[in-house]
This record gives sequence, structure tokens and C-alpha cells, in this order.
Amino acid sequence: MVPLPVLDEPPPAARPGILAACDGSDGSLWALDRAMTEAELFGLPLYVLAVVNPSPAGYPPGMVELVQPSIELLAGSMADGLRRAVDTVQAARPRPYGGELSLHVVLGSVIEVVLAATAGQHTLVIGTRGNGGFSRLLLGSVSTAAVHHANCPVLVVPAPPAG
Repeated sequence: MVPLPVLDEPPPAARPGILAACDGSDGSLWALDRAMTEAELFGLPLYVLAVVNPSPAGYPPGMVELVQPSIELLAGSMADGLRRAVDTVQAARPRPYGGELSLHVVLGSVIEVVLAATAGQHTLVIGTRGNGGFSRLLLGSVSTAAVHHANCPVLVVPAPPAG
């Protein structure tokens, strides 16, 4: 199996599709599975988006050049994780997803990038919580922001029932 290429740009707004936000968490894998189903049902491309925020606070002047190799390593690691996430979900499906699929790893603020990527899309599919540390919350900060500010309909996928 040839690994899917990963684009370092957001999904195209000119070609609406199903946008799945994926950070590798269980919630994002359940959302990715549902996104595959939605893309098949509507006959739309599936865009899988992962966002890497290497420095939430920003960098002081001159520091970006020093940390660039680390940022590239982090983005590469996220791209590998995104490929593994797609492979994991594909392996668990009764019938593999056969539609158009592209992977996107973008640097920036997670909420800002996800919200910007919703422009022109058919639907954003997102899990209730990602890799954030506040498991007591019903919705994570990214899914909450998406519900309130996305530029397309949002499908929030809950965890499957325990059992």
C-alpha cells in the first residue's frame, strides 16, 4: 500500500467536501470513521485535517530559524500519525472507504486553522474531545468553537456506548 501524501495546506474551499479534524485521539478516530461514511453518502471528497501548533505563545525574534528543524520534525510526525489514523479506521470498517481522500497537516492555532478550513466545506465532522487534558468537559475547546463559529454545518461525533 502506497502511503497517502500529506499536503501542508488547508483543504480547498473551491471544492466542497467533508472535513474531518483529526488529532489521533479516540474521539477523532470515531469522527473520522463517521466522516468516511458521510463522504460516501454524499459522494464528496474527504479532507482529513491535522493541525500542529509548535508554539502557542509565539517565538521571540530570531528564534524561528533556530527551531525550524524541530517544527519540521513535529509536522512530519503528525503526518505519520495522520496516515496511521486513516489506516486504523480503514482496517476497522466493514468495507474500506473508496472515495477521494486527502490528508492535510497545517501549522498554526488549532481553533483558527480548523475554523478557517470550514469555509466552503459541506460539513465539518469532529469528535467531542481530542487530546486536551480536560476529560470532564462534555465538549472540548475545538469542538465548542466549531459548533459556534464554523462556516459550514458541524457534526459532533460522541464516543460509542461502552460495552
